[in-house]
Amino acid sequence: MANHSQLGFQDASSPIMEELIQFHDHALMVALAICSLVLYLLTLMLTEKLSSNTVDAQAIELVWTILPAMVLIALALPSLRILYMMDEINEPDLTLKAIGHQWYWTYEYTDFKDLTFDSYMVPTTDLPLGHFRLLEVDHRVIVPTESTIRVIVTADDVLHSWAVPSLGVKTDAIPGRLNQTSFSAIRPGIYYGQCSEICGANHSFMPIVVESAPLANFENWSSLLSSQ
Repeated sequence: MANHSQLGFQDASSPIMEELIQFHDHALMVALAICSLVLYLLTLMLTEKLSSNTVDAQAIELVWTILPAMVLIALALPSLRILYMMDEINEPDLTLKAIGHQWYWTYEYTDFKDLTFDSYMVPTTDLPLGHFRLLEVDHRVIVPTESTIRVIVTADDVLHSWAVPSLGVKTDAIPGRLNQTSFSAIRPGIYYGQCSEICGANHSFMPIVVESAPLANFENWSSLLSSQ
């Protein structure tokens, strides 16, 4: 999760988030190169006298026409690659349905029989020592590590958004519509998120907690919950 005064992204915990961070760094380097070039040209124009050759030169017109097109291609190709990677869902190992309400989440494990629960934020007065205020929930989403998880997102009342930054997931929950996304946690851990669509008075109080656990631990948890 994010720390105080953190300027960068959270540590990536999925392959998609790693790709997004790399593309962000790539785009910043392109922007830095553009700003450096523009600053150099402005300095040159202010300190040097323009000759007739500079004013009438067709070569420089060709350069400042082709160069922006090359920059756009350098940004568009990796961007489209990541976009298609995020949209690609091939044979998921587990399907999870997240339903947004005012102001809590309902989760259904569709691969299991009667495995569903509601997830509410833990009030500050009931928060155990060492847990995060406004981020902890009474029932976490448990998923197996290194498995492709398909998440089907919808809402029951108003617009919501299911977002977990460290997993590179953010999908709108729209009433009457099913949106889907996917992620794969590369290591065990607890990942925090929040509803990212203003959904009413208690919008800030419907957090998301995803816990990635080894497959054996997930199977024990699912069998125990299903038997209750």
